[in-house]
Amino acid sequence: MPLDLPSEYESPTAREPLWYQLESVRSDTWVYPLNTGAEALEWRLRVIDSASQSIDLQTFLWKSDATGLKVAESLLEAAGRGVRVRLLLDDTFTDAYSLVIRRLVGHPNIALRIYNPAAFRSANMLVRQLFNLEDFGRVNHRMHNKLLVVDNRAAIVGGRNIADEYFGRHEHYNFRDFEILTAGPSIFAISHSFDTYWNSEWSYPAETLFDVQAPPRPDTEDLVQERYRQAESAEDEASRMAAWIGVAQAGLAGEVRVIADTPAAENPADADALPIQLSSTLIDLMEHAEKELVLVSAYLIPTPELESAVERAENRGVRVRILTNSLRSNNHVAAHSAYRAHLNRLLGHGAEVHETRVLAGDRGRYMDYPVGDKHLGLHAKLLLIDEDLSFVGSANLDPRSLRLNTEMGLVIKSPSFNSHLRDLLTIDFLHRNAWYLRLDDEGRTNWIAGDVTLKSQPAESFLQRLEDWLLSMLPIEEEL
Repeated sequence: MPLDLPSEYESPTAREPLWYQLESVRSDTWVYPLNTGAEALEWRLRVIDSASQSIDLQTFLWKSDATGLKVAESLLEAAGRGVRVRLLLDDTFTDAYSLVIRRLVGHPNIALRIYNPAAFRSANMLVRQLFNLEDFGRVNHRMHNKLLVVDNRAAIVGGRNIADEYFGRHEHYNFRDFEILTAGPSIFAISHSFDTYWNSEWSYPAETLFDVQAPPRPDTEDLVQERYRQAESAEDEASRMAAWIGVAQAGLAGEVRVIADTPAAENPADADALPIQLSSTLIDLMEHAEKELVLVSAYLIPTPELESAVERAENRGVRVRILTNSLRSNNHVAAHSAYRAHLNRLLGHGAEVHETRVLAGDRGRYMDYPVGDKHLGLHAKLLLIDEDLSFVGSANLDPRSLRLNTEMGLVIKSPSFNSHLRDLLTIDFLHRNAWYLRLDDEGRTNWIAGDVTLKSQPAESFLQRLEDWLLSMLPIEEEL
């Protein structure tokens, strides 16, 4: 049942010397790309460490690995300084007994809420899903938004969850992901987006769902030790100030518009409560493309509306370039299986489709060394429309993001940012990093990389191909 709580709103804009100094350098809205995992983690921690008054963090997934624990420790340090911390997590992968959760709940300056929680609680995700099947229509709608706002002064928005693989720190598999750091007048709209979800009737305080005083589930000693091995020394104020001034000077000017789905007021399963505000905006932006559309989506399963918008653009003479995951690089085989059903239509209508190579030649850009045989997957969600518009956010181009989950992101009108983002993406489309797909004379898909041409899609093994084929037979596309 929805919960009726008094509304709470963002704290007033902080007026600490750091922010006044930053405002003296740049008072306009600016955006700065966080293109690599290392830079994204560095700035996430710096943003948290810069907070003097408030931190609002919204995310879909948060693991108790080295990265998750480090972010949690930084938040605890901020709370210890008297900063008001509000954390909003989706319930899909939220384990009430995880080390991260247990480190954070109970602090007087930290409030934790869970979005659209399952009625039956269990640390085992499979058990939780099975015992909530009768409520599937509701719990199937998830909050996929990701944002971090501090002091009503600066924010990070994009596609990264909080876990090692999103920051290039996993031992085996890491994502090529993307976020932006932004400051200026646009921050107020980002803060308002957070408040909308925080005050939703489906955002439950953690203490109403589980015993916040219970001990954490036992975690391995190795993981706890890793937390301390990875602990970086605190950045002094002069260095932090210099970093902020440098990033503000390097930031690109633009008009920033927040687009976010509206959380359900009643039952999220109601047909009139479907979160389609963001998807409608994206399709409207595509309708205005005159020269080029660049679509980067980890999971690409075009809805009828999206597929039609792409084809109308192509009919207007717009060049359409797409980057998505290959079978080998995709961490969700079912999503790839559904995507394949649309592939011939995309190619036949003129789209230039590229698929990320799991052993991309330049994957070292997105993960810690040594690279060795570490695999790469795509997780970024980006759109480029002509030479002046860009979208950066949490939404994939699939039914789950466009119809089922709530999502948010920023539409940025800035020729300079658009151009810079194109430059950053150039390497991802190269043959050493992505397969180029083309139909041969017999209408069959070929995968091309340099002088290599494959007649069947690259796969990890025969069993992966078999899994892909079997999943493609199931009528589950609307749930992916």
